[in-house]
Amino acid sequence: MSAPGPSDPGIEALASYLERSRRAVVFTGAGISTESGIPDFRSPGGIWSRTTPIDFRAFLASEEARRETWRRKLEIDRDMSRAAPNRGHLAVAELVGRGAVLAVITQNIDGLHQASGVAEDALIELHGNGTYARCLECRMRYELEPILSAFREDETLPRCSACGGIVKTATISFGQAMPEEEMRRAEAASRTCDLFLVVGSSLVVYPAAALPGMAKASGAPLVILNRDPTDYDAMADLVLHREIGPVLSGAMALLSEGEGRGGGVDSAPGS
Repeated sequence: MSAPGPSDPGIEALASYLERSRRAVVFTGAGISTESGIPDFRSPGGIWSRTTPIDFRAFLASEEARRETWRRKLEIDRDMSRAAPNRGHLAVAELVGRGAVLAVITQNIDGLHQASGVAEDALIELHGNGTYARCLECRMRYELEPILSAFREDETLPRCSACGGIVKTATISFGQAMPEEEMRRAEAASRTCDLFLVVGSSLVVYPAAALPGMAKASGAPLVILNRDPTDYDAMADLVLHREIGPVLSGAMALLSEGEGRGGGVDSAPGS
């Protein structure tokens, strides 16, 4: 799909919302990273359409479940290790850099928001991060490459060098409790933002999918940019079923042009 031109009404409307916001929340899902070559795990052909997710309790109880988890990590890492931030990630990072974004809340585990330049204190990772590992007991952090290298050799399961605990990627597995602090921050940001922008999420995974409704109930406009329809489309103020990179980069270009002219984007919604 070719990039939309600057006269695109959908991009103009999005740019207007962004221009007027001072405390925006950007909520991202797998769709923003598929344009970097990372498959959506839930889509047809994705890893979860071919295998049953391993429950966290099974991971703790069974060495074989832990080995299968690390085998799947090797498969997932083939895509994640080659991926780089795309135009969507860079546009979100630019919005954060402008100081207009209260938080970037993400369901993704790929680390591409950090790689694009989003500061850690602006980022809320609801499902953890798959680019490193932690001990489940003492929380010591481990880099992945030594773990994966040893596992490739003879399927050695990692153990914590400090306390002997089980080491797992720093992601939230099925059956594992959501991170309390991250959920608290996400809910607080959603209730106090002046724009909630959904980017590349189908909004079907709860409790994260409840956040747009919290923002809308608190008076914030809701904008959804996702290729496919979502259950929240009917309550949204603007819905764009489009490719993410071209739309976000087009909106950022309009904002920059408006600043260069010393004025704002024309036809702001509600103006």
